[in-house]
Amino acid sequence: MHKILLLEDDAILSNEISTFLKTKEFLCDTVFDGNVFFRQLKLQTYSVYLLDINVPGMNGLEVCKKIRSADKSTPILMLTAYGEIQDKFDAFQFGADDYLVKPFHLDELYIRIKAMLRRSTQPQDTSEVISIEDLRINLTEMKIQRGDQPIELTPKEYQLLVLLAKAKGRTLSKQTIAEQIWDIHFDTNLNTIEVYINFLRKKIDKDFAKKLIHTRPGFGYYLSSE
Repeated sequence: MHKILLLEDDAILSNEISTFLKTKEFLCDTVFDGNVFFRQLKLQTYSVYLLDINVPGMNGLEVCKKIRSADKSTPILMLTAYGEIQDKFDAFQFGADDYLVKPFHLDELYIRIKAMLRRSTQPQDTSEVISIEDLRINLTEMKIQRGDQPIELTPKEYQLLVLLAKAKGRTLSKQTIAEQIWDIHFDTNLNTIEVYINFLRKKIDKDFAKKLIHTRPGFGYYLSSE
């Protein structure tokens, strides 16, 4: 049975979420303060973290950043009233895997959690090194290099880059990317794709004359040395 740690200072909402998740056969512990969150981590190991942003003590973004400094793989879902694209950008920059804006349906929260768990437990293809121009993706070690420069990616950035690379120049739609990387089969999450494409471009293309990540307007994105 998966254990979830919820950081939420709204006592009513916290109780609603934890009660609902328990009906879905999750174990859900709750804390209301970012500092208390890390004290709880010393007592238990969790499969998923749900983080509100505006909480007492250490805020949810700083909690997310601190988690990612030591743990690159446990899924993090932000639950927040902040719905602007910059807020999402900040959350993903700190290593969040997904973002759900309040108010939300509890069933959608459940779908997002299940999707993150599927992605985090899915076996990785580690049988090859993918090379495109001077970009090398080592699937065995999950390391990225452009020319002689190593590139650090978050888990979701890495998954997106590998998906584009394995498409071998084919254009992938936002919907296809959402389904493959986030397991989301509806369009509420599609602006997330634009954010992650921008992240990748800054890390993969910005400092290099040859651009590899391309947009096909109205269709999607592709990786090519054209």
